[in-house]
Amino acid sequence: MRLEKLDSDFLRYLIQHHINPGDRLPSLNEIGDDMGVSVGKLREELAVARGMGFVSVRPRVGIQRECFDFSEAVLPAMLFGLATGEADFAQISRLRRTIETGFWDEAVVLLTGEDKARLRELVTSAWAKLRGDPIHIPNAEHRELHLTIFGRLDNPFVRGLLVAYWDAYDASELTRFVRYQYWVDVWNYHEQIVDALCVNDFARGRDLLNRHFALLPTQPLTAAD
Repeated sequence: MRLEKLDSDFLRYLIQHHINPGDRLPSLNEIGDDMGVSVGKLREELAVARGMGFVSVRPRVGIQRECFDFSEAVLPAMLFGLATGEADFAQISRLRRTIETGFWDEAVVLLTGEDKARLRELVTSAWAKLRGDPIHIPNAEHRELHLTIFGRLDNPFVRGLLVAYWDAYDASELTRFVRYQYWVDVWNYHEQIVDALCVNDFARGRDLLNRHFALLPTQPLTAAD
């Protein structure tokens, strides 16, 4: 990789010195002396690296390298675009649909028996919430079900984009005012998708996945809708 394309002395330091997840870094003064860079410049670049989740800074620990998580880097840009109106959720939703359908065949063959059992548990938990008194919306189950299906993929960019999608989905409150029947329809599809996965009927699962995408509204609803 051509590191000159990486416009950050601090990030170049992490790479060139093979700083691995969990490793503690020297002080900014020491890094600056090593690289011939001012502490002020490194401090600015450290702030950017923290915002992207590459490092953390904690009392009595100092600067520590964190695992690469693409969602940490892409989510702020995603939320900024939504908040300013320079992007909309329909665009993010289309990206998510393309990712899930495009990586479906690769992801589902990696699912273990334990994964499939967990998917069934999520369906059971979701129905218990929807049929309870009072009713609760199974938002956590919705997120975990989709992320579990793609959780075995050895692709941090796919996983990161999907995690960021669900964070943006929560922030958008897209389904805050949808009717109860929407959730019933969604979980009927989810249950059928899980049934298909559990018998390794992956083609049927993909068809159900595509059909259930049509249920998602493209713009946030209001209480008057």
